[in-house]
Amino acid sequence: MVVGHSRDAASCSAAAAFVEAWRAMGREVLAVIDWPEVAASWLRAANRFTAEEPDAWVVAAAPLGWAQMSRRLRHSTDWDPARTYGFASLGDSRIPALAGPATLQGMWGATADGGSIWTIDRGWVTQRVPVPPAVDSPPMARCT
Repeated sequence: MVVGHSRDAASCSAAAAFVEAWRAMGREVLAVIDWPEVAASWLRAANRFTAEEPDAWVVAAAPLGWAQMSRRLRHSTDWDPARTYGFASLGDSRIPALAGPATLQGMWGATADGGSIWTIDRGWVTQRVPVPPAVDSPPMARCT
């Protein structure tokens, strides 16, 4: 997994806390990448973000910087938003409009309270309560 974040204090601390918790569980973080809110180009950061070819990405970022970074990722790399998990700040309905409706298709994350999940689908951010996994029920008795 690769963790990315913008350089504002909230995003930096959220990403650091996530990396610490992830590693404490014995999981690997391939890289931690940051980017500015304003740049002439996000190409260098985008290339660093995708260089390790991770199974997934985790993003803690301010909306405007992430919208710009995600556009560069879509246009210049093999990044897949459907394998990208965002912090609550990215579950904002303005982000798909800033990035372009198809740019973030399939990205998802948790809400601030952790009680529901947000997803981006066809330019819309939707929230839903996660459905717990089905518990196997005992087989029904058959009549003979």
